[in-house]
Amino acid sequence: MADRVIAGRAVVEGEAEGEALVTNEALSFWGGYDFHTGDIIDKHHPLAGVRAARRILAVPFSKGSSTTTAVLLEAVRAGTAPAAIVTTGPDAFFALASIVADVMYGKSFPVISLEPADFASLRTGMHLKIEPDGRIHQSLVPNP
Repeated sequence: MADRVIAGRAVVEGEAEGEALVTNEALSFWGGYDFHTGDIIDKHHPLAGVRAARRILAVPFSKGSSTTTAVLLEAVRAGTAPAAIVTTGPDAFFALASIVADVMYGKSFPVISLEPADFASLRTGMHLKIEPDGRIHQSLVPNP
């Protein structure tokens, strides 16, 4: 597959590059994400047991409340947060985590909102490169 560019909306600007980890089910970070390891630990989630740390996590939206922000903040501090989060709409909890992480730790991560059809084009294992303006370059293999 040749490089394809998707026009996303940067809810929180930033750059990131890496392997996509994609799910069509919302994820609760409270009790669903181990900030010590970056593993998804919700036994009922399709990605249970998969490490999301330093990958580009594509999840339609968060499930839960402000605890999502708290868990993501701890993951940023521990170096086990996703490199970026891609959603199907602006998610206040993901955005707040990134903004507060920047203030507290000088580390933020991009949060990008996509139209549902563009989100549906993402596949686990794809190489994604996120631009500050929200554009996402997708390819099946990393660039050399």
